[in-house]
Amino acid sequence: MINPRTKLLMLALLMLTSVGVYAEKADRDKPIDLEADNVTVNDAKKTSTYTGNVILTQGTLVIHADKLIVREDKEGFQHSTSYGNPTTFKQKQEGKDEYIEGSGQRIEYDGRMDKVQLYTKAWVKRGQDIVHGEYIMYDANAEYAEVIGGGPQAATPDTPRGRVRAVIQPKKKTVTPADGRAAPSAE
Repeated sequence: MINPRTKLLMLALLMLTSVGVYAEKADRDKPIDLEADNVTVNDAKKTSTYTGNVILTQGTLVIHADKLIVREDKEGFQHSTSYGNPTTFKQKQEGKDEYIEGSGQRIEYDGRMDKVQLYTKAWVKRGQDIVHGEYIMYDANAEYAEVIGGGPQAATPDTPRGRVRAVIQPKKKTVTPADGRAAPSAE
């Protein structure tokens, strides 16, 4: 039997792959469209700071934030931090008519490490499955996820005691004609 913590981490692993396996692969080849009230570009530091009703769109990926800072490192990898009350993302899953979406007060993406971190009142939803925590992290390279609660001081209506909370729907079952027994679907 798998312990509940392992199940939660596996759920988070599956849910937080918006930048990895489950995201619409064609999105990576689409142009990035950015809208904001203001932008400041520092070519010397290779940073751009967008403020005021920021909307980033790339294919099916949409990010809303109050502030977005994008930095390019020496090797050309992109790193971003979005801030908002909250900042949100939504992206279509590869090969499905379903979206993965999430929210936090701050979301950081490390393009070199392929790691996403959501901070403060964070949640990620894939289909009808959802996980809430004060901190959610997914490292696509290591295939590792972590969700941390914030205790009573981090209580929200979705997490009244500030603990990690996940709602996982049962897998759909299909009937196999050979023996008539239900088998898990290939989702």
